[in-house]
Amino acid sequence: MKTTTPAAAVLSVFSKKRGRKLNGLLLLFAVFISLAFLQKERPKPTLYLIGDSTVKNGKGNGDGGLWGWGAFLPAHFDTTRLAIRNAALGGTSSRTFRTKGLWADVQTKLKPGDFVIMQFGHNDNGPLADTARARGTIRSNGNESQEIYNPITKQQEVVHSYGWYLRQYIAEAKAKGATVIVCSLIPRNQWQDGKVKRADADYGQWAAAAAKQGGAYYIDLNNRVADKYDAEGEQKVRATYFNTQDHTHTIEAGAKLNAAIVAEGIRDLKKCPLQKYLVKKAG
Repeated sequence: MKTTTPAAAVLSVFSKKRGRKLNGLLLLFAVFISLAFLQKERPKPTLYLIGDSTVKNGKGNGDGGLWGWGAFLPAHFDTTRLAIRNAALGGTSSRTFRTKGLWADVQTKLKPGDFVIMQFGHNDNGPLADTARARGTIRSNGNESQEIYNPITKQQEVVHSYGWYLRQYIAEAKAKGATVIVCSLIPRNQWQDGKVKRADADYGQWAAAAAKQGGAYYIDLNNRVADKYDAEGEQKVRATYFNTQDHTHTIEAGAKLNAAIVAEGIRDLKKCPLQKYLVKKAG
């Protein structure tokens, strides 16, 4: 079946009424209608969030009073011009987000001009082949690998390093024309000598290195949040951003704080195209 564009329809109507010749005004009007139609049909870019439960806890609606920061990140963007899809899933590591097919689902939807923000690490330090989850990765940013029998999938599997998995996400997203931002993992509510424990000697360091090697943007979310926690003090942080049963997942106030820090990190990136979709800061 032959389709007719809005511009062609307009031209047809006026052609019948005016004959074979259209004056300049009618032609200009037809072009305007055509351009408006094309602009309306052009899809807006999408920002995909991938990661674990600290990005999206449960179904993302405050399950058990706990929230991931991804639930509150949209408040910092003009969502009339940018779509945001929180594809994170609790319990996943940089390895299992891939092996469970979650990344493949995001990857097939990526288009040029889209964005990916990733934050992994909280679940990467587990065993490689335990019967409970088998989600661990090799603790490095190197190219080490180990073949294991996965008792969950009941198959042989080659397990790589944490940094290796991050580099794969970066390369595959960039191959689709997407801009990638790597975040180091948010700190847990764990303290020593009045300071919150940081990950800058392991997962934070490896995330930064993987981002640099892959040509992705990087937000040192771990240290940014830790700086805020240290400034406010252990007592206030425990009472304001966490409940008494969970030292990893934040309550709503903590998730909102972390989302704001992610947004601020994006503002500080040099020449990052995602910045133009941020809402202007009040004041």
